[in-house]
Amino acid sequence: MLLYQSAPEAATKLLQFVNASPTPFHAIYNASLRLEKAGFKKLREKDSWDSELQAGGKYYYTRNQSSLLAFTLPQRWQPGTGVSIVATHVDSPNLRVRPISKREKSGYLQVGVETYGGGIWHSWFDRDLSLAGRVVIAEKNSGFTSKLIKIDRPLLRIPTLAIHLDRGASDNFKFNQETEFVPILGLAASQLNTPAGAATSEGRAVPQQANSASSIQANHHSALLSLLAEELQVKPDEIHDFELQLYDTQPAVLGGLNQEFIFSPRMDNQFSSFSALEALAEAASSASYSAREGNVNCIALFNHEEIGSVSTSGAESTLVPSLLQRLSPSPDLLAQSISKSFLISADMGHAIHPNYTSKHEDNHTPRLNGGVVIKTNAKQKYASDAVGSFIVKKLIDKKGGSVQEYEIRNDMVCGSTVGPMLSKIGVRVVDVGNAMLSMHSVRETAGSQDVQHAIDLFQSFFENFAGLDAQLNLD
Repeated sequence: MLLYQSAPEAATKLLQFVNASPTPFHAIYNASLRLEKAGFKKLREKDSWDSELQAGGKYYYTRNQSSLLAFTLPQRWQPGTGVSIVATHVDSPNLRVRPISKREKSGYLQVGVETYGGGIWHSWFDRDLSLAGRVVIAEKNSGFTSKLIKIDRPLLRIPTLAIHLDRGASDNFKFNQETEFVPILGLAASQLNTPAGAATSEGRAVPQQANSASSIQANHHSALLSLLAEELQVKPDEIHDFELQLYDTQPAVLGGLNQEFIFSPRMDNQFSSFSALEALAEAASSASYSAREGNVNCIALFNHEEIGSVSTSGAESTLVPSLLQRLSPSPDLLAQSISKSFLISADMGHAIHPNYTSKHEDNHTPRLNGGVVIKTNAKQKYASDAVGSFIVKKLIDKKGGSVQEYEIRNDMVCGSTVGPMLSKIGVRVVDVGNAMLSMHSVRETAGSQDVQHAIDLFQSFFENFAGLDAQLNLD
Protein backbone atom coordinates (compact mmCIF):
# COMPACT_ATOMS: atom_id res chain seq x y z
CA MET A 1 0.00 0.00 0.00
CA LEU A 2 1.35 3.40 -0.97
CA LEU A 3 1.72 5.95 1.83
CA TYR A 4 -0.47 9.03 1.46
CA GLN A 5 0.60 11.56 4.07
CA SER A 6 -2.15 14.11 3.44
CA ALA A 7 -4.88 11.82 2.14
CA PRO A 8 -8.25 11.36 3.86
CA GLU A 9 -8.07 8.38 6.19
CA ALA A 10 -11.39 6.99 4.94
CA ALA A 11 -10.09 6.98 1.36
CA THR A 12 -6.92 5.06 2.25
CA LYS A 13 -9.00 2.49 4.14
CA LEU A 14 -11.21 2.10 1.07
CA LEU A 15 -8.13 1.41 -1.07
CA GLN A 16 -7.10 -1.37 1.31
CA PHE A 17 -10.58 -2.88 1.20
CA VAL A 18 -10.84 -2.80 -2.60
CA ASN A 19 -7.34 -4.18 -3.16
CA ALA A 20 -8.14 -7.09 -0.85
CA SER A 21 -11.54 -7.71 -2.48
CA PRO A 22 -11.29 -8.66 -6.16
CA THR A 23 -14.55 -10.65 -5.99
CA PRO A 24 -17.83 -10.53 -4.04
CA PHE A 25 -16.61 -13.51 -2.02
CA HIS A 26 -13.56 -11.57 -0.86
CA ALA A 27 -15.59 -8.43 -0.19
CA ILE A 28 -17.96 -10.36 2.09
CA TYR A 29 -15.06 -12.11 3.83
CA ASN A 30 -13.29 -8.80 4.50
CA ALA A 31 -16.54 -7.18 5.63
CA SER A 32 -16.98 -10.05 8.11
CA LEU A 33 -13.49 -9.46 9.51
CA ARG A 34 -14.25 -5.78 9.99
CA LEU A 35 -17.51 -6.55 11.80
CA GLU A 36 -15.92 -9.11 14.09
CA LYS A 37 -13.23 -6.58 14.99
CA ALA A 38 -16.08 -4.24 16.01
CA GLY A 39 -17.60 -6.91 18.26
CA PHE A 40 -20.30 -8.35 15.99
CA LYS A 41 -21.36 -11.95 16.55
CA LYS A 42 -21.90 -14.27 13.59
CA LEU A 43 -25.29 -15.93 13.21
CA ARG A 44 -26.35 -18.66 10.81
CA GLU A 45 -29.65 -18.58 8.97
CA LYS A 46 -30.23 -22.29 9.55
CA ASP A 47 -30.03 -21.90 13.34
CA SER A 48 -32.68 -20.66 15.75
CA TRP A 49 -32.10 -17.09 16.86
CA ASP A 50 -34.55 -17.11 19.77
CA SER A 51 -31.86 -17.52 22.40
CA GLU A 52 -29.25 -15.48 20.52
CA LEU A 53 -30.82 -12.07 20.06
CA GLN A 54 -30.43 -9.71 22.99
CA ALA A 55 -31.21 -6.01 23.27
CA GLY A 56 -28.01 -4.06 22.64
CA GLY A 57 -26.49 -6.95 20.64
CA LYS A 58 -24.45 -6.74 17.42
CA TYR A 59 -24.88 -9.47 14.81
CA TYR A 60 -24.16 -10.42 11.21
CA TYR A 61 -24.72 -13.34 8.88
CA THR A 62 -23.79 -14.26 5.32
CA ARG A 63 -25.47 -16.19 2.56
CA ASN A 64 -23.56 -18.25 -0.01
CA GLN A 65 -20.34 -16.41 0.89
CA SER A 66 -21.46 -13.56 -1.37
CA SER A 67 -23.98 -11.42 0.54
CA LEU A 68 -24.14 -10.12 4.09
CA LEU A 69 -26.57 -8.56 6.54
CA ALA A 70 -25.35 -6.95 9.76
CA PHE A 71 -27.48 -5.26 12.40
CA THR A 72 -27.37 -3.76 15.88
CA LEU A 73 -30.27 -3.92 18.32
CA PRO A 74 -31.08 -0.86 20.45
CA GLN A 75 -31.00 -1.10 24.23
CA ARG A 76 -34.79 -1.27 24.52
CA TRP A 77 -35.32 -3.40 21.45
CA GLN A 78 -38.47 -5.43 21.15
CA PRO A 79 -40.31 -7.01 18.19
CA GLY A 80 -42.09 -4.38 16.08
CA THR A 81 -39.15 -1.96 16.19
CA GLY A 82 -38.33 -0.27 12.89
CA VAL A 83 -35.17 -1.08 10.92
CA SER A 84 -32.87 1.54 9.37
CA ILE A 85 -31.15 -0.16 6.43
CA VAL A 86 -28.34 0.88 4.08
CA ALA A 87 -28.42 -1.46 1.05
CA THR A 88 -25.56 -1.78 -1.47
CA HIS A 89 -24.08 -4.39 -3.79
CA VAL A 90 -20.59 -5.89 -3.91
CA ASP A 91 -20.52 -7.25 -7.47
CA SER A 92 -19.07 -5.44 -10.49
CA PRO A 93 -18.85 -6.21 -14.24
CA ASN A 94 -16.08 -8.70 -14.89
CA LEU A 95 -15.05 -11.79 -16.81
CA ARG A 96 -15.87 -15.25 -15.42
CA VAL A 97 -13.98 -18.45 -16.23
CA ARG A 98 -16.24 -20.85 -18.10
CA PRO A 99 -17.11 -24.33 -16.71
CA ILE A 100 -15.07 -25.74 -19.58
CA SER A 101 -12.31 -23.19 -20.06
CA LYS A 102 -9.56 -25.16 -21.78
CA ARG A 103 -8.66 -23.64 -25.13
CA GLU A 104 -5.57 -23.76 -27.33
CA LYS A 105 -4.94 -21.97 -30.59
CA SER A 106 -1.91 -21.03 -32.68
CA GLY A 107 0.47 -22.17 -29.97
CA TYR A 108 -1.22 -20.26 -27.14
CA LEU A 109 -2.93 -21.63 -24.09
CA GLN A 110 -6.17 -19.70 -23.66
CA VAL A 111 -8.92 -19.56 -21.03
CA GLY A 112 -12.56 -19.40 -22.06
CA VAL A 113 -14.45 -16.62 -20.28
CA GLU A 114 -18.00 -15.28 -20.07
CA THR A 115 -18.89 -11.61 -19.64
CA TYR A 116 -20.74 -10.68 -16.45
CA GLY A 117 -22.76 -7.47 -16.32
CA GLY A 118 -22.55 -4.46 -18.58
CA GLY A 119 -18.84 -3.83 -18.66
CA ILE A 120 -16.92 -1.37 -20.82
CA TRP A 121 -15.20 -4.37 -22.28
CA HIS A 122 -12.66 -2.60 -24.47
CA SER A 123 -11.07 -1.31 -21.25
CA TRP A 124 -10.05 -4.89 -20.39
CA PHE A 125 -7.65 -5.19 -23.32
CA ASP A 126 -3.92 -5.02 -22.60
CA ARG A 127 -4.36 -5.19 -18.83
CA ASP A 128 -2.38 -7.36 -16.43
CA LEU A 129 -5.08 -9.78 -15.29
CA SER A 130 -5.18 -12.53 -12.70
CA LEU A 131 -7.69 -14.89 -11.11
CA ALA A 132 -9.66 -14.81 -7.87
CA GLY A 133 -12.79 -16.46 -6.49
CA ARG A 134 -13.66 -19.60 -4.57
CA VAL A 135 -12.71 -23.23 -5.06
CA VAL A 136 -14.55 -26.34 -3.85
CA ILE A 137 -11.99 -28.81 -2.48
CA ALA A 138 -12.01 -32.14 -0.70
CA GLU A 139 -11.02 -32.12 2.94
CA LYS A 140 -8.95 -34.76 4.70
CA ASN A 141 -11.92 -35.89 6.77
CA SER A 142 -13.86 -36.80 3.60
CA GLY A 143 -15.90 -33.59 3.66
CA PHE A 144 -15.82 -30.68 1.25
CA THR A 145 -15.31 -26.98 1.71
CA SER A 146 -15.11 -23.78 -0.32
CA LYS A 147 -11.90 -21.79 -0.02
CA LEU A 148 -11.16 -18.32 -1.31
CA ILE A 149 -8.27 -17.79 -3.68
CA LYS A 150 -6.55 -14.66 -4.98
CA ILE A 151 -3.50 -15.08 -7.18
CA ASP A 152 -1.37 -12.00 -6.61
CA ARG A 153 0.50 -11.87 -9.89
CA PRO A 154 -0.40 -11.27 -13.54
CA LEU A 155 -1.46 -14.46 -15.29
CA LEU A 156 -3.58 -13.49 -18.26
CA ARG A 157 -3.91 -10.81 -20.90
CA ILE A 158 -6.31 -9.99 -23.71
CA PRO A 159 -4.01 -8.44 -26.32
CA THR A 160 -5.30 -5.95 -28.85
CA LEU A 161 -4.57 -6.42 -32.52
CA ALA A 162 -1.65 -4.30 -33.75
CA ILE A 163 -2.68 -1.10 -35.55
CA HIS A 164 -0.72 -2.25 -38.63
CA LEU A 165 -3.10 -5.20 -38.99
CA ASP A 166 -6.27 -3.14 -38.52
CA ARG A 167 -5.79 0.43 -39.69
CA GLY A 168 -9.36 1.40 -38.77
CA ALA A 169 -9.14 0.27 -35.15
CA SER A 170 -8.01 3.64 -33.83
CA ASP A 171 -11.13 5.30 -35.22
CA ASN A 172 -13.73 2.60 -34.61
CA PHE A 173 -12.59 -0.16 -32.27
CA LYS A 174 -15.05 -3.05 -32.43
CA PHE A 175 -14.52 -6.70 -31.56
CA ASN A 176 -16.42 -9.95 -31.25
CA GLN A 177 -16.83 -10.81 -27.58
CA GLU A 178 -16.85 -14.55 -28.30
CA THR A 179 -13.95 -14.95 -30.73
CA GLU A 180 -11.75 -11.88 -30.19
CA PHE A 181 -12.00 -11.49 -26.42
CA VAL A 182 -10.28 -14.67 -25.19
CA PRO A 183 -7.40 -14.23 -22.71
CA ILE A 184 -4.03 -15.90 -23.24
CA LEU A 185 -2.56 -17.85 -20.31
CA GLY A 186 0.77 -19.03 -21.71
CA LEU A 187 2.50 -20.76 -24.59
CA ALA A 188 1.48 -24.28 -25.44
CA ALA A 189 3.91 -27.10 -24.64
CA SER A 190 3.36 -30.84 -24.55
CA GLN A 191 3.89 -31.10 -20.78
CA LEU A 192 1.20 -28.50 -20.13
CA ASN A 193 -1.58 -30.35 -21.91
CA THR A 194 -3.25 -33.63 -21.15
CA PRO A 195 -4.52 -35.80 -24.02
CA ALA A 196 -8.05 -35.47 -22.63
CA GLY A 197 -8.07 -31.79 -23.46
CA ALA A 198 -6.60 -31.85 -26.95
CA ALA A 199 -7.83 -28.89 -28.97
CA THR A 200 -9.87 -29.10 -32.16
CA SER A 201 -8.91 -27.19 -35.29
CA GLU A 202 -11.32 -24.44 -34.15
CA GLY A 203 -9.38 -24.01 -30.90
CA ARG A 204 -12.00 -25.57 -28.59
CA ALA A 205 -11.13 -28.15 -25.97
CA VAL A 206 -12.83 -31.52 -26.30
CA PRO A 207 -13.61 -32.82 -22.81
CA GLN A 208 -13.22 -36.57 -22.47
CA GLN A 209 -14.94 -38.95 -20.10
CA ALA A 210 -13.75 -38.21 -16.57
CA ASN A 211 -13.39 -40.75 -13.79
CA SER A 212 -16.42 -39.33 -11.99
CA ALA A 213 -19.14 -36.80 -12.62
CA SER A 214 -17.62 -34.43 -10.03
CA SER A 215 -14.20 -34.36 -11.70
CA ILE A 216 -13.27 -31.20 -13.61
CA GLN A 217 -9.75 -32.27 -14.54
CA ALA A 218 -10.50 -32.58 -18.26
CA ASN A 219 -12.27 -29.22 -18.47
CA HIS A 220 -9.33 -26.92 -17.70
CA HIS A 221 -5.64 -26.71 -18.52
CA SER A 222 -3.69 -28.97 -16.18
CA ALA A 223 -1.21 -26.15 -15.61
CA LEU A 224 -4.04 -23.89 -14.42
CA LEU A 225 -5.36 -26.54 -12.04
CA SER A 226 -1.83 -27.14 -10.74
CA LEU A 227 -1.44 -23.43 -10.09
CA LEU A 228 -4.70 -23.30 -8.15
CA ALA A 229 -3.72 -26.39 -6.19
CA GLU A 230 -0.34 -24.88 -5.32
CA GLU A 231 -1.99 -21.68 -4.06
CA LEU A 232 -4.41 -23.68 -1.91
CA GLN A 233 -1.82 -26.27 -0.85
CA VAL A 234 -3.88 -29.20 -2.11
CA LYS A 235 -3.52 -31.73 -4.90
CA PRO A 236 -5.04 -30.89 -8.31
CA ASP A 237 -7.43 -33.83 -8.14
CA GLU A 238 -8.77 -32.51 -4.82
CA ILE A 239 -10.24 -29.54 -6.70
CA HIS A 240 -13.85 -30.38 -7.53
CA ASP A 241 -15.18 -27.08 -8.86
CA PHE A 242 -14.64 -23.34 -8.76
CA GLU A 243 -16.07 -19.91 -9.47
CA LEU A 244 -13.23 -17.76 -10.73
CA GLN A 245 -13.22 -14.32 -12.23
CA LEU A 246 -10.52 -12.21 -13.80
CA TYR A 247 -9.36 -9.05 -12.09
CA ASP A 248 -6.92 -6.27 -12.88
CA THR A 249 -3.78 -6.63 -10.77
CA GLN A 250 -3.03 -2.88 -10.85
CA PRO A 251 -3.93 -1.72 -7.35
CA ALA A 252 -6.39 1.00 -6.45
CA VAL A 253 -4.52 4.26 -5.78
CA LEU A 254 -5.06 7.93 -5.06
CA GLY A 255 -4.30 10.34 -7.90
CA GLY A 256 -4.57 13.94 -9.01
CA LEU A 257 -2.57 17.02 -8.04
CA ASN A 258 -3.86 16.93 -4.48
CA GLN A 259 -4.82 13.26 -4.21
CA GLU A 260 -8.39 14.28 -4.93
CA PHE A 261 -9.09 11.25 -7.11
CA ILE A 262 -9.37 7.50 -6.54
CA PHE A 263 -8.22 5.49 -9.56
CA SER A 264 -9.51 2.00 -8.95
CA PRO A 265 -11.47 -1.03 -10.11
CA ARG A 266 -14.86 -1.88 -8.59
CA MET A 267 -15.76 1.60 -7.26
CA ASP A 268 -19.26 0.64 -8.42
CA ASN A 269 -20.13 -0.49 -5.86
CA GLN A 270 -17.49 -1.37 -3.31
CA PHE A 271 -17.26 2.36 -2.59
CA SER A 272 -20.79 2.40 -1.13
CA SER A 273 -20.42 -1.04 0.46
CA PHE A 274 -17.24 -0.07 2.31
CA SER A 275 -18.79 3.22 3.45
CA ALA A 276 -21.88 1.47 4.83
CA LEU A 277 -19.74 -1.16 6.55
CA GLU A 278 -17.46 1.43 8.11
CA ALA A 279 -20.38 3.57 9.28
CA LEU A 280 -22.08 0.66 11.05
CA ALA A 281 -18.85 -0.65 12.58
CA GLU A 282 -17.87 2.79 13.85
CA ALA A 283 -21.36 3.50 15.20
CA ALA A 284 -21.37 0.16 17.03
CA SER A 285 -17.94 0.89 18.53
CA SER A 286 -18.66 4.43 19.68
CA ALA A 287 -18.73 5.44 23.34
CA SER A 288 -22.43 6.28 23.12
CA TYR A 289 -23.44 2.92 21.65
CA SER A 290 -24.44 1.38 24.98
CA ALA A 291 -27.06 4.10 25.52
CA ARG A 292 -28.48 4.03 21.99
CA GLU A 293 -32.20 3.77 21.44
CA GLY A 294 -34.40 3.97 18.34
CA ASN A 295 -34.39 1.69 15.31
CA VAL A 296 -32.46 -1.46 14.58
CA ASN A 297 -29.50 -0.33 12.44
CA CYS A 298 -28.65 -2.58 9.49
CA ILE A 299 -26.51 -2.87 6.37
CA ALA A 300 -27.30 -5.24 3.49
CA LEU A 301 -24.52 -6.06 1.02
CA PHE A 302 -26.01 -7.91 -1.96
CA ASN A 303 -24.59 -9.85 -4.89
CA HIS A 304 -25.75 -9.97 -8.53
CA GLU A 305 -27.08 -6.40 -8.83
CA GLU A 306 -25.24 -5.99 -12.12
CA ILE A 307 -27.31 -8.80 -13.68
CA GLY A 308 -30.70 -8.07 -12.16
CA SER A 309 -30.45 -9.19 -8.50
CA VAL A 310 -32.46 -12.36 -9.16
CA SER A 311 -30.56 -14.88 -7.06
CA THR A 312 -30.59 -16.22 -3.52
CA SER A 313 -27.96 -13.62 -2.60
CA GLY A 314 -29.44 -10.74 -4.61
CA ALA A 315 -31.71 -7.90 -3.51
CA GLU A 316 -34.81 -9.66 -4.82
CA SER A 317 -34.14 -12.62 -2.55
CA THR A 318 -35.56 -13.23 0.93
CA LEU A 319 -32.57 -11.70 2.71
CA VAL A 320 -34.20 -8.48 3.95
CA PRO A 321 -37.78 -9.83 4.29
CA SER A 322 -36.45 -12.78 6.28
CA LEU A 323 -34.60 -10.49 8.69
CA LEU A 324 -37.69 -8.33 9.23
CA GLN A 325 -39.80 -11.42 9.90
CA ARG A 326 -37.33 -12.93 12.35
CA LEU A 327 -37.10 -9.67 14.29
CA SER A 328 -40.91 -9.23 14.30
CA PRO A 329 -42.41 -12.74 13.97
CA SER A 330 -46.15 -11.97 14.09
CA PRO A 331 -48.01 -10.34 11.15
CA ASP A 332 -49.08 -7.39 13.30
CA LEU A 333 -45.61 -6.73 14.66
CA LEU A 334 -44.09 -7.14 11.19
CA ALA A 335 -46.49 -4.55 9.76
CA GLN A 336 -45.57 -2.14 12.55
CA SER A 337 -41.87 -2.69 11.94
CA ILE A 338 -42.18 -2.10 8.18
CA SER A 339 -44.08 1.15 8.75
CA LYS A 340 -41.28 2.45 11.00
CA SER A 341 -38.47 1.28 8.73
CA PHE A 342 -36.49 3.17 6.10
CA LEU A 343 -33.93 2.02 3.53
CA ILE A 344 -31.17 3.99 1.84
CA SER A 345 -30.24 2.38 -1.46
CA ALA A 346 -26.62 3.42 -2.00
CA ASP A 347 -25.07 3.02 -5.43
CA MET A 348 -22.64 5.15 -7.38
CA GLY A 349 -23.79 7.98 -9.67
CA HIS A 350 -22.53 9.69 -12.80
CA ALA A 351 -20.27 12.72 -12.35
CA ILE A 352 -20.29 15.42 -15.00
CA HIS A 353 -17.64 14.54 -17.61
CA PRO A 354 -15.67 17.55 -18.94
CA ASN A 355 -15.45 16.04 -22.42
CA TYR A 356 -19.13 15.00 -22.61
CA THR A 357 -21.07 17.71 -20.78
CA SER A 358 -24.03 17.27 -23.15
CA LYS A 359 -24.71 13.87 -21.57
CA HIS A 360 -26.10 15.55 -18.43
CA GLU A 361 -29.24 17.57 -17.87
CA ASP A 362 -28.09 21.16 -17.43
CA ASN A 363 -29.16 21.52 -13.79
CA HIS A 364 -28.19 18.03 -12.62
CA THR A 365 -24.41 17.80 -12.91
CA PRO A 366 -22.85 16.06 -9.88
CA ARG A 367 -19.17 16.75 -9.19
CA LEU A 368 -16.48 14.56 -7.68
CA ASN A 369 -16.00 15.42 -4.00
CA GLY A 370 -19.19 17.48 -4.11
CA GLY A 371 -21.00 15.43 -1.51
CA VAL A 372 -23.76 12.81 -1.58
CA VAL A 373 -25.94 12.63 -4.70
CA ILE A 374 -29.71 12.10 -4.38
CA LYS A 375 -30.86 10.13 -7.43
CA THR A 376 -34.39 10.78 -8.71
CA ASN A 377 -36.34 9.36 -11.64
CA ALA A 378 -40.03 10.00 -12.35
CA LYS A 379 -40.33 6.51 -13.88
CA GLN A 380 -39.16 5.01 -10.56
CA LYS A 381 -35.93 3.52 -11.84
CA TYR A 382 -34.75 5.17 -8.63
CA ALA A 383 -37.06 4.96 -5.60
CA SER A 384 -36.53 8.52 -4.29
CA ASP A 385 -39.48 10.80 -3.55
CA ALA A 386 -39.80 14.20 -1.87
CA VAL A 387 -40.08 12.80 1.65
CA GLY A 388 -37.09 10.48 1.26
CA SER A 389 -35.02 13.27 -0.25
CA PHE A 390 -36.00 15.58 2.61
CA ILE A 391 -34.92 12.99 5.17
CA VAL A 392 -31.52 12.54 3.51
CA LYS A 393 -30.96 16.30 3.38
CA LYS A 394 -31.81 16.70 7.06
CA LEU A 395 -29.47 13.84 7.97
CA ILE A 396 -26.65 15.42 5.97
CA ASP A 397 -27.35 18.79 7.58
CA LYS A 398 -26.60 17.25 10.97
CA LYS A 399 -23.07 16.42 9.76
CA GLY A 400 -22.55 19.74 7.96
CA GLY A 401 -22.31 18.10 4.55
CA SER A 402 -23.45 18.97 1.03
CA VAL A 403 -26.10 17.47 -1.24
CA GLN A 404 -26.16 17.11 -5.02
CA GLU A 405 -29.09 16.15 -7.24
CA TYR A 406 -29.15 13.84 -10.27
CA GLU A 407 -31.82 13.19 -12.85
CA ILE A 408 -31.14 11.80 -16.30
CA ARG A 409 -31.97 13.63 -19.52
CA ASN A 410 -35.35 12.87 -21.11
CA ASP A 411 -33.65 11.59 -24.27
CA MET A 412 -31.56 8.99 -22.41
CA VAL A 413 -32.34 5.70 -20.67
CA CYS A 414 -31.91 5.55 -16.89
CA GLY A 415 -30.14 2.73 -15.09
CA SER A 416 -31.50 1.26 -11.88
CA THR A 417 -30.48 0.11 -8.40
CA VAL A 418 -31.60 -2.26 -5.66
CA GLY A 419 -33.89 0.50 -4.36
CA PRO A 420 -37.05 -0.06 -6.45
CA MET A 421 -37.06 -3.83 -5.93
CA LEU A 422 -36.65 -3.45 -2.15
CA SER A 423 -39.50 -0.96 -2.03
CA LYS A 424 -41.80 -3.89 -2.88
CA ILE A 425 -41.44 -5.01 0.74
CA GLY A 426 -43.30 -1.86 1.79
CA VAL A 427 -40.30 -0.18 3.37
CA ARG A 428 -39.74 3.47 2.45
CA VAL A 429 -36.73 3.86 0.15
CA VAL A 430 -34.50 6.65 -1.15
CA ASP A 431 -31.70 6.29 -3.72
CA VAL A 432 -28.37 8.02 -3.14
CA GLY A 433 -24.80 7.67 -4.34
CA ASN A 434 -21.53 9.43 -4.89
CA ALA A 435 -20.30 10.84 -8.18
CA MET A 436 -17.81 8.93 -10.29
CA LEU A 437 -16.39 8.75 -13.82
CA SER A 438 -15.85 5.74 -16.11
CA MET A 439 -18.52 3.61 -14.44
CA HIS A 440 -18.17 -0.06 -15.44
CA SER A 441 -14.65 0.39 -16.80
CA VAL A 442 -11.87 -1.88 -15.56
CA ARG A 443 -10.45 1.34 -14.00
CA GLU A 444 -12.93 3.84 -12.56
CA THR A 445 -12.51 7.27 -10.98
CA ALA A 446 -14.12 8.55 -7.77
CA GLY A 447 -13.47 11.40 -5.33
CA SER A 448 -11.24 10.77 -2.31
CA GLN A 449 -13.19 13.24 -0.12
CA ASP A 450 -16.50 11.60 -0.98
CA VAL A 451 -15.71 8.43 1.02
CA GLN A 452 -16.10 10.35 4.27
CA HIS A 453 -19.16 12.14 2.87
CA ALA A 454 -20.87 8.76 2.41
CA ILE A 455 -19.79 7.49 5.84
CA ASP A 456 -21.08 10.68 7.46
CA LEU A 457 -24.54 10.26 5.88
CA PHE A 458 -24.84 6.65 6.96
CA GLN A 459 -23.67 7.40 10.49
CA SER A 460 -26.16 10.26 10.74
CA PHE A 461 -28.84 7.86 9.48
CA PHE A 462 -28.02 5.32 12.18
CA GLU A 463 -27.89 8.00 14.89
CA ASN A 464 -30.73 10.30 13.94
CA PHE A 465 -33.35 8.70 11.70
CA ALA A 466 -35.77 7.48 14.39
CA GLY A 467 -35.91 10.92 16.03
CA LEU A 468 -36.38 12.67 12.70
CA ASP A 469 -39.06 10.20 11.60
CA ALA A 470 -41.01 10.88 14.79
CA GLN A 471 -41.39 14.47 13.64
CA LEU A 472 -42.95 13.50 10.31
CA ASN A 473 -46.74 13.50 10.06
CA LEU A 474 -47.87 12.04 6.74
CA ASP A 475 -50.54 9.30 7.01
